[in-house]
Amino acid sequence: MIISERLEWEMWNKLNKQSNLNNKYFKMINIKPKAQVAYFSMEITLENCIKNFAGGLGILAGDILRSASEKKFPMLAVSLLYKHGYFKQLISKKGKQEELVDKSDFSKLKLLPFKINLNISQDKVVLRAWEYILKSNEGIEIPVYLLDSDWPENREKHRRLCEHLYDGDLRKKLKQSIVLGRGGVKLLEKLGESNISKIHLNEGHGALAAIELFLTSKKRSEKDKIKEVRKKLVFTTHTPVVAGHDIYFGEFLLKYQPDFPLKIKGLVENDKINFTNLAMFFSSYINGVSLKHREVSRAMFPAYKIDSITNGVNSSLWIAPEFKNIFNKFIPSWEEDNSLLKEAEKIPLAEIKKAHQEAKLRLIKLVEEKTKLKFKEDIFTITFARRFAPYKRPSLLLDDLEVLKKLNKRIGKIQIIYSGKAHPNDVVGQTLISEVNKRIKKLAREIKIAFLENYDIEIAKVLVAGSDLWLNNPVAPNEASGTSGMKAAHNGVPQLSTLDGWWPEASPEKTGWIIKDDGIKNNLLEVLSEKIIPLYYKREGEYFKICRRAISLNAAKFNSQRVLGEYIKKAYRD
Repeated sequence: MIISERLEWEMWNKLNKQSNLNNKYFKMINIKPKAQVAYFSMEITLENCIKNFAGGLGILAGDILRSASEKKFPMLAVSLLYKHGYFKQLISKKGKQEELVDKSDFSKLKLLPFKINLNISQDKVVLRAWEYILKSNEGIEIPVYLLDSDWPENREKHRRLCEHLYDGDLRKKLKQSIVLGRGGVKLLEKLGESNISKIHLNEGHGALAAIELFLTSKKRSEKDKIKEVRKKLVFTTHTPVVAGHDIYFGEFLLKYQPDFPLKIKGLVENDKINFTNLAMFFSSYINGVSLKHREVSRAMFPAYKIDSITNGVNSSLWIAPEFKNIFNKFIPSWEEDNSLLKEAEKIPLAEIKKAHQEAKLRLIKLVEEKTKLKFKEDIFTITFARRFAPYKRPSLLLDDLEVLKKLNKRIGKIQIIYSGKAHPNDVVGQTLISEVNKRIKKLAREIKIAFLENYDIEIAKVLVAGSDLWLNNPVAPNEASGTSGMKAAHNGVPQLSTLDGWWPEASPEKTGWIIKDDGIKNNLLEVLSEKIIPLYYKREGEYFKICRRAISLNAAKFNSQRVLGEYIKKAYRD
């Protein structure tokens, strides 16, 4: 049976509407689906041993690709290969962060035979690609290609381009963007992926893909070239603060990309090129990653029409084995259709409590292994685990030690877990890690507080399942989305958070609690002492009802199967 690629795509779309993304068409005629979407991301989480990720951006990318596998939606992904990863974190005896090389395990990667030629400044740089096959559950294979510049043909400075993820050197940062964006488009040509209908740029790092497409377009006029590129590109922004966007002066950019079309109206402002603006200019569809982030992005970039697709997490990856067991018992098809987690309301509270306590015991074991601290199963456990950045206010819970001591003594016992990294160049973030560890020592006699160093996927899986409360207290509106609380919700762990990112969309009064915050004053300790801790110790049934609603209301909605479905509907179709 011979069917054109276009017919394959149209038939997939038709059946997609009928079968909730279950790709029966490809099963029916027994062919391997060709990728229709190429996903470009500076970081993608594949496995814990492949150090290709730093945090939420990479986790999100990996989760979307896993859902594409589960739903049999044909995609491929492009990123970079980082020989030394982000960094391995150690916490010194003085409570300071130390950074070590964090080498990847390449045993599951396959080196492809061809070479890609790329121009950086006046130099010709040779790239090669490694292939990783991602597969989730019984889904299709999703190829992920990692570009690598460490080859003998290249000058030493270019061989070292991709050693570290998010290198602080501005030149390396730009060069990595050249490799991802322009090198990624050249990779697609080498792969013969002519049927790619959309290139999805996950954040502005890959924006130079637009320039490669523009400069290689066979259209005659500038207007037609721009139109052609826009038809192909879609873009997701994750950054609600100006400092988070990659911005380069024109002269600096031209030094490394002399063919950059500076004369195109709308690309340059005050001799600066903002890569977020560059990606938006050349994209047919743009989205933020929560409703609140959409409004922030519209204010930052008023010239563009910006939609929103709120993030989600891969349910199969982030649900702990204890909860998988009860979901398999009461909601048998939840992995095929994550929205069925809404049926968690029919699970008896005794089952929810049993699974939670089993997950909590694993957490207690992890804490003891990592820190020698002996946590207790019957003490309320609060976790703050995320990147240590000033706007996330990691030390907020410990700001008033005397009030916290009184809460622990008079309202109910607490134990606390911290985990997270600060960027090696973020002096303030590193100072916050030191400050938190100083306060932990001051409270050591009254409250057990653990800091788990080198936060990674495996630690995160245990934390989001075994904690009693997930804490998130960013200064609004600086949290674009914030997915760790979604992972916690998948395991029935409620969240306490300021109204930022995804939390306003999550029925926070039913699935957790709100920190009222004007940026100067907040009622974090008040909510803990008056609402949450008394509920946990005195009205256990009500507490576990909230835990159950976190699953039925939040996990059922904030999952990456739903995210993928929205991208297919809004962004990937012509």
